[in-house]
Parts: sequence; C-alpha cells; structure tokens
Amino acid sequence: MIEGNIIKISGPVVVAENMKGAKMYEVVRVGEHNLIGEIIELIHDRATMQVYEETAGLHVGEKVVSMGSPLSVKLGPGLIRNIYDGIQRPLEDLKAAQGNFIEKGFSADELPLKTWKFTPTVSAGTTISGGMVIGEVPESELVIHKILVPPNVEGKLVDIVPKGEYHIEDDVATVLTTDGEKKLKMYHSWPVRVPRPYVNKFPPAMPLVTGQRVLDTFFPIAKGGTAGIPGGFGTGKTVTQHQLAKWADAEIVVYVGCGERGNEMTQVLNEFPKLKDPRTGKPITERTVLIANTSNMPVAAREASIYTGVTIAEYFRDMGYDVALMADSTSRWAEALREISGRLEEMPGEAGFPAYLSSKLSGFYERSGRVESLCGDSGSISIIGAVSPPGGDFSEPVTQNTLRVVKVFWALDKSLKDQRHFPSINWLTSYSLYLDDVNPWWSKNVSSEWKETRDRAMELLQKENELKEIVQLIGPDALPERERVILLASQIIREDFLQQNAFHEVDSFCSEKKQVAMLKIMMDFYDMAVKLADEGITMLEIREVSGVSKIARLKYIKEEDVDSYIVGIYAELKQGYEKLLENYKGR
Repeated sequence: MIEGNIIKISGPVVVAENMKGAKMYEVVRVGEHNLIGEIIELIHDRATMQVYEETAGLHVGEKVVSMGSPLSVKLGPGLIRNIYDGIQRPLEDLKAAQGNFIEKGFSADELPLKTWKFTPTVSAGTTISGGMVIGEVPESELVIHKILVPPNVEGKLVDIVPKGEYHIEDDVATVLTTDGEKKLKMYHSWPVRVPRPYVNKFPPAMPLVTGQRVLDTFFPIAKGGTAGIPGGFGTGKTVTQHQLAKWADAEIVVYVGCGERGNEMTQVLNEFPKLKDPRTGKPITERTVLIANTSNMPVAAREASIYTGVTIAEYFRDMGYDVALMADSTSRWAEALREISGRLEEMPGEAGFPAYLSSKLSGFYERSGRVESLCGDSGSISIIGAVSPPGGDFSEPVTQNTLRVVKVFWALDKSLKDQRHFPSINWLTSYSLYLDDVNPWWSKNVSSEWKETRDRAMELLQKENELKEIVQLIGPDALPERERVILLASQIIREDFLQQNAFHEVDSFCSEKKQVAMLKIMMDFYDMAVKLADEGITMLEIREVSGVSKIARLKYIKEEDVDSYIVGIYAELKQGYEKLLENYKGR
C-alpha cells in the first residue's frame, strides 16, 4: 500500500502527493473517514482522485491510502434481486446497518453472506480455462447462476467440493496453475473499466422483442444491439425504459438509474416486486439487478455506475444469458464527466463537455453485442440508453455523439406528448438499422408478411404527413376521396396501433403475433377502403362500415381471444363492403 497526503480538495476531486508507485484507476481510501475514491490522473508523485462520497469536512493534510487494485465488482450468487449504488454497495444492507442516513466511509459486503446450494458440473482432473463453468447455483426461481472460472485462471482442477450447501466465502475448488495452486470461490472480482473477454461476436440476427408495438414492428432492436431514447422533460423516457425492463425478451435485466430523480427510482423499486413476467408468471425481480444512483448522490459515483452496470451485465452474458441493460440517463452521466473534467481544469469541448465525451460513450455502447462466451455458450447484452437533451434539443453533444454509436433511434416528441400520444415516439424521425437483420427471424417465426406490411404502413404515415400541409391550407373536405381515405387509415394506425397504454392490464404488452395481426387488418381495411373510394363511395360512408370501430378495440382484446375477434372483424368488413357496393350500384 502507498500512503500520501491531501494537498488540494475541489468538490469530489482530491489531489494527494507522495503517491509515487500508484496506478491509474486504483482504488484509494481518503481521509480519516476512509472515503472510497479512484485515481484518475497521475503526474510525478501527485495523484488526482475522484471520491465517490461526500467530501465535506475533508481537509488538507489527511492521509490517502492506495488499495493496490482497480475499482472492481464482486461477481457471484446474490446479484439478482439486489439493489446497489454506483460502486456496488448494497443499499438495503446499508439501510439495515445505518438507517436512512449513511455514515461516511461505511461499506457492506457486496454479496449476501449466506449459504448456497452448489452443484459441481466438472470433476477433479479436468483441464480448465478462464470462463469455464465448474458448478451451478439456483439463485432465484428464474436464474440458474453458473459458477465461472475467472477469465485469467487456467490449469488442472485438483479438487472440487461435492454437491451440497456452502457459504459464499467457502473454497469450492482448487486449480493447479503455472504459478501454483489457486483456490476458487463461488465469486470472483473484475475491474469495471475493463471489458470481459469473449471468443467471437456474432452479427445481429434476432430481435429483442419488447411487447411495444411501435418499437418491435416499426423500429426493432436486435439482441446485442444498441438504442438511444432522446427526449425532453416529460416525454416518457423513463416510462419507456420501465416498459422495456418489464417486458423485453431478456433473461436478465440490469437497470441503472444514473442521476435520475429519487421518486423515479422509488417507482421502480415499488413496482417491480409486484410485476409478473409475461412468459413465466414469476416476479420480474427474480431476474433483475438494480443500480440506483440518484441525482442527490455524489456525482463521481454516478460516473462509475454505468461501468458497474455493464460489468454485471457482461458477467451474466458470459453464462449464456440474454441481458437487457437500461441506462437512465446517459446525459446525467455525461454531466458528471463534465463536472469532474472542469475540476481537473481540462480544456472543455462543445457545451463544456470534455473532448473525450465521444470516446467514452463509444466505449460504453461497444460493450454490447451477442457473443460466443469463453465457456462456449451464446449470450448477449442489449444496451438501451436514455438521453435527456436540455430543452429537447437533439443537436446538443450527448445526443449527437450517442447517435454516432447506436443503431436504433427512438425519438421522443414533445408535441406528441402534449397530444397525450404515448409512447410519444415520432415515427417520422425515428429509425432502426436492424430492420433487414431481423427480417428473416420475423419471417420464419411470426409472419413472412411482417416487413412488407410494416413498410406499407410506414409509407402510409409518410403520405399522411405530406397531406397535412395541404389540409392546413384548404381543409380535408377539399381533398379527393382517395386521399381522405389515406388520412382515415393513417389515423387508425396512429391511434390504435402506435399508441399503447403502459398501465392497461392487456395493452401494456403485445405479442409479436398480435402485432402483425393488428397491423395486417388495418392495412387490409385500407386496401378495401381505396377500392370503395375508387368506386365513388365517400370516406364518411366507409368509416361507418360495420367492423371499423372494432379495429380500435383490438388492442384491448386478450391474446387467447385475438384470432376469433379478428375473424369476426373480417366478416363484418366484408359484409359492409358488399353492402356499400350494392347500395352504390342501386343509386
């Protein structure tokens, strides 16, 4: 250990001298309260540190002790259901020990000190390497925790404990390495700023199904993909991410509340235990890790929380799980970078953000992907980051740098929010670069008509947007009937497909099959309406066709009743279609 003395304090940034021999990103204990910090700059024997706790009361001359290792997280059984702060301190344990107000420098064990049912999956004498699975632990009702060999360990397995219950701190295996025998526990540590290794990264081919129609059908994200959700205040970023965390087709959810308001994290903590997984019927908390670093917590820990979350996500990916990581929001993380950069007196870039903002964002999102792990399994991390541009200005640096990295852009629109259209994702400015990648999966597993139907609906919405300018000048009544039909069909798609009620028991989640069926019947109605308009029948008459009003209620129909309900709509539309033609010919 290296011991130095504080010579300067600037908020969360502390400078100490006599630190020769310390390394970058090494963890330090600062002052008499042993505050946790991390070295972020080294010049000669001076070390600059960012401190992850409140520095009020700290004074020049107090000691700084380096701990000899980088900021790391403990990875093992007990992560699921846990709630951590930005540096993996379990908040519930801290509250149990300290109450609502935590003393400076206080910490608790990252993983629960308890016993687990361990089942070995290899036997003594096996040659093992980093990332190999040596045992399993039933961590929750939904997650089998695979005990992995640390990536930097390889050799011959000398012995391994038999099936039974063991404490988290017990040695479960011994490996003979080139450096001698090494004892393995059910957990190991990994530095948060170092991506965990893998064998191979696969191209995106499978969609991350979210149950949200505007996302899955119009702007899908692939498993292992990246998405940004920029939007001004109140446009629904957090609710959208909550929906994704609740319903996304991921086996593990890591939710990072990075610098968001405390009431929003409280909502997550209150709601998640009550929610049932639509695929298993079990509580969603049985497959969730929460990292809560709210806006009133120290700003330096906010910067670390993103890395803590993605490292935990990589660990579950290495077990072969599909992981969805929600970061809410990367703008608050960037603000933490800006504050620390300013206190380091670095040259500011655009809007005061550090010049390395782009590379930091890229480094974070690049840790996504669907990969072949060291143990031979296939796992993925899908990263969905919310962005909070001041005043909803998408030209600001964080949004623009995010767009350069992510492949899906879900643009939240204030005007849609004002119209009470939720989710308020603008279908004209949003995009997805995964459409062609996931099309084969949709064609094989759901419907071969998925992309064609989606493209036709998108084209219809774009035509509606072009007609809006004409409507504002001359009014809808002056339009030809065929164009008035376009407005009617687009309205049905907007209001009855793109809008989705996150708080409705049925409409909160919409399966892939139901999404395609809904959009197809809307486009079939449009085709029917165009034919009627070409025959001289007015849009007002078409709108009154029996069955049209039932299309609007389709999103509230339960999954098991959708097929029969759609058959009924088709029957009524056909009957109404024939009746209108018959009446028209009889005029």
